[in-house]
Formats: sequence, C-alpha cells, structure tokens
Amino acid sequence: MEHQQQWRKLNGQRIVQPISNEVKQAIEKERAMGNRIQVCVGTDSQVKSSSIEFATVIVFVRKGNGAFMFISKEIITLKMSIKERMMHEVSRSIAVAYEINPVLETYNMNVEVHADINASDAFKSNTALKDAAGYVSGMGFTFKAKPQAFASSSCANKIVQ
Repeated sequence: MEHQQQWRKLNGQRIVQPISNEVKQAIEKERAMGNRIQVCVGTDSQVKSSSIEFATVIVFVRKGNGAFMFISKEIITLKMSIKERMMHEVSRSIAVAYEINPVLETYNMNVEVHADINASDAFKSNTALKDAAGYVSGMGFTFKAKPQAFASSSCANKIVQ
C-alpha cells in the first residue's frame, strides 16, 4: 500500500495535484515573473508525548525577492533515538527531492536537501551528521546542515512547534 503525502501551501490551501506538477507550475510562474529561484527541501520533527510530528517543506527562494513554501505534515507513534529521528527526517527530505528532481532537471536546477543536524559535535543531533551527509550526497543532492539548513531548521521547524 503506497502512502500519499498531503501537501498544502502556507496559507492552508490544499494541493490536490501531484507535488511534481505543482512544483513545475510554481517554477514556470516564477520564471515568467523574472525571478531566479533556488529549491530547497527540509524536514524537522518534534517529539510530543508518545508521538513524533514531522513537517517536510519545499522552499522556493526567490533570489533577492523573498520565498514561499509547500508543506506536508505527518504524526507517527514510534519511539526513536535521536540519530534514528534525524535520519528519518533526512529520508523524508530525500524522498521528496527524488520525486521533484525530474522537474527541476528540465529547468537545469538542482535541489538542496537541508538537514536539521548541527555541524557542532556539542549537539546531540551531530551523531547523524556523517551518515546524513553521505546519504544525501550519495543520492546526488546538495547537502546542507545547520546553520545553513534554513529549510529544515527555520521553515519546517515553525510548522512542528
């Protein structure tokens, strides 16, 4: 049984077509308006009693002109170590990047995968840094960790708070 992610815009409007179609339309609209954009995908999570809430975002950064994003949320009931949770976040982001990548390639664009993992070993999330960087790079995407990983640590973070 295949799981279908539910996407919405920041204003709450549901996206009913496949996310790759919505991404294609967004890129075409932005280009028609003369905007150069960068696409970033990131996931963050929050443990809430016996469940974990995950938020994945696709952020479209208009170079010098703001940004907008598409959002998907899911709540699961499963116990995970911090490393497992960080890798689960990265896995969710890679799945989305992989789904939208054929659209981006037609526009000669690359996707950045942002991980809510701290580059400093003073933080618990750092235990997943090398594995996450290898996973993302191995899939052919550009990897960003904190503090450069705004899609996960700022945008997705606001959704799960």
